[in-house]
Amino acid sequence: MKIDDAIEVVKPHLTQKRFEHTLRVRDTAVKLAEKYGESKLKAELAAVFHDYCKYRSLDEMERIIKMDPLPKDLLKFHHELWHGPVASILIEKEYGIKDNDVQRAIYYHTTGRANMSKLEMIIFLADYIEPGREFPGLQEVREVAETNLVHACWMTSKNMISFLMSKNAIIYPDTFYAYNDLTIRTNGGNN
Repeated sequence: MKIDDAIEVVKPHLTQKRFEHTLRVRDTAVKLAEKYGESKLKAELAAVFHDYCKYRSLDEMERIIKMDPLPKDLLKFHHELWHGPVASILIEKEYGIKDNDVQRAIYYHTTGRANMSKLEMIIFLADYIEPGREFPGLQEVREVAETNLVHACWMTSKNMISFLMSKNAIIYPDTFYAYNDLTIRTNGGNN
């Protein structure tokens, strides 16, 4: 699918504010892909579709999780985690986008996971550092993203876990697995 077509497909499914966020994530993902030698086309496509299902009804997303090959334990966690996995399924069903790299990057953009590919890390990070966001600790992550993708993703994961813990929120296991894996990778394989 051409990027212009993808943008036109996604736009009606998002609020104006979320659509603008999506375009900033796309721009950030393309820059990161250029910097770290990843496919710009795949990064752009994953970024455009990353929030495609953000505003789908909870009933629809729950039904898709129950009926499709998605982990059923997602239903025990906050519904904010559902839109990535659901979108990874629907882009194939609705638009024929069957690219495992792109689908996994969309799937894990909110949680991360152990052994993330470069593309997965780029979308995970681009969603976090896009220029429209502003919160404590973000500038440090942006600075590290200029030179070290893995370390910037580790910082993102650490910040996300700290934030969720400060809210007494339950945390999806993949987020912990991502943090542990990125900690090992950041430390050169040494704990």
